[in-house]
Amino acid sequence: MADGTARRIETGELTGANLLNPYIQGIYEPVAKEVTALDLKVIGEIPKDLHGAYFRNGPNPVKAPQTLHHWFDGDGMLHAIHFENGKAAYRNRYIRTDDHKAEVAGTLDAGGVLAPANRARAKTVYKDTANTDVLIHNGELMALWYISGAPVRINARTLETIGNETFGGKLPRNISAHSKVDPDTGEFVFFDYALYEPWMTFGTVSPANELVHFEKVELPGPRLPHDMGLTKNYVVLHDLPVVFTESGMRNGMWQIKFTQQPARFGVVPRRGRGDEIKWFETDSCYIYHVINTWEEGDEVVMTACMMTPNGFAPDPQYGPYASMVNILALHAVPVEWRMNMRTGACTKRQLDDRIGEFPIVNLDYATKKTRWSYHVAMSPDQLQKFAGIYKYDLETGAAQTYMYDPGMFGSEPAFAPRLNATSEDDGYVVVFVTNENTGASEAQIIDAQNFEAGPVARVQIPARVPAGFHGTWARGDQMR
Repeated sequence: MADGTARRIETGELTGANLLNPYIQGIYEPVAKEVTALDLKVIGEIPKDLHGAYFRNGPNPVKAPQTLHHWFDGDGMLHAIHFENGKAAYRNRYIRTDDHKAEVAGTLDAGGVLAPANRARAKTVYKDTANTDVLIHNGELMALWYISGAPVRINARTLETIGNETFGGKLPRNISAHSKVDPDTGEFVFFDYALYEPWMTFGTVSPANELVHFEKVELPGPRLPHDMGLTKNYVVLHDLPVVFTESGMRNGMWQIKFTQQPARFGVVPRRGRGDEIKWFETDSCYIYHVINTWEEGDEVVMTACMMTPNGFAPDPQYGPYASMVNILALHAVPVEWRMNMRTGACTKRQLDDRIGEFPIVNLDYATKKTRWSYHVAMSPDQLQKFAGIYKYDLETGAAQTYMYDPGMFGSEPAFAPRLNATSEDDGYVVVFVTNENTGASEAQIIDAQNFEAGPVARVQIPARVPAGFHGTWARGDQMR
C-alpha cells in the first residue's frame, strides 16, 4: 500500500510500542502529501444536479509518533471533493492550528491524550488538533476538536487555513465538536465543557459571525459529553455518567471513569439563562453522536446512537494499545428519547438492534422532524472499520443496507440534496471509501431514493484517504 507500513518500519518512522499501534497503520496510516487533483476520472456518471462539496475531517500526524499515540491525537487534515456540472475536484490540506504549527517548529508544549497533561496551558491541557468535526457557517468551514478547543476557520474552496475563530474576540473559551448550525436562521449554536470543573456552557453566534448569547450551566461534577441536540427553540445538553479524571493515574495521564448515576438531558431555551435548564433523567448510558433533535407539541424529541457493550476483551496483540483498541470498538444502536416539557416525563424507544454509528441527516432538515438518517455499519472487528451504510426510517426503525465490496471501508458520509430537491431524501449520499489492500480511494455517490442499488458514480481519487472522523456537506451557494 502507498506509504506502506513496511517502508515506515524500515526507515525507522515506526518504532517501539508504535509497532503495535493499529491506528497509525493500514487504513489509518497518515498520508504525507497535500494534493490538488482536478477533473477526476469517474466510473459511471456524476449527476448534473449535484452541486457542492463533501468534506471529511480526521487525524493525520504530521510527524511519526515517538511516544504512546492515541488515534485521536493526529493533526487535523481535511479531505474534500467538489462537484459542479458533472465534474469533480479533490483536495486535502492540514488544518494549521496553533499546535500543528508548534509541532512542525518543534516547540509544542503539550502531548496527546496518552501523555501527561500540561495543566499550566491556558485553555487546553493536551495538543489541540481541530481534527474531529467540520461544519459550514458564514460561508466558511469551521474545524472543531472533541475535547473542546479553538475553532479554526478554513476556506471552503481551497481548504487553506484562515485562522482561529474568536467571534471578534468575544469567545470566552473553547468550542466542542458537534456544535450545530441552524439551516433556517444561519445561527451557529455551540457548547463547551471543562475537563476538571463542574460546568458546561452554551452560546449562539449570528449568521454575521457575532457572539449574541452565552450562558453557563452548573453541574454536580465535571463531565465528558461528546454531542448536543438543537431544535428550533431549545438546546439539549448531555449530563452523562462518564467523567475525565486524574484520580489514581500516574503522571496525570488520560483516564475515563464511568459513574453509577442516571443519564440526564438538559433542555434550555436557545437564548435562555443557564439556570432555566430543565433536566430529564433516563437510564444510565453514554452517547457519542446525536442523529437529530426536534419538537412535537409539548415534546422535545432526540434521536441518537446509544452505546452498548462491544463484547470484546482487550487483545494482547496490541500491547499497550489494547485498552485503546477495546474502547474504540464502538457498538451503538439507534434510540429515540421524548422529553415532555409540560409533564417532565422522559420516554425511551430503541429503534433497531443493528450496530451502527456516525449518523447523518439531510442538514437542511436539522432542528426539524426528520424521517431518514444514514449510519455507518460497523464491521464486526475490534478496529473501527466502516463496512457499509444503513438508511434508517426513524418512524419505524426499518433500515435499508448498502455494504461496500470486501476489503473496502468507508468514512462518515454526507447527504447532498440535489438541486431543486422536493423532499427530505431527494438527493445523494456521498462517501470516501478506501481499499485496505491496495490503498486506492474513491468517492462514491449513491442515489438516496434507490439506496440499495449502490453508487451511480465512483470518482477515483489519486491519493489515499485514511480512515477518519466526521464529515459534512456544503451546497454550492453556501460557500464563499
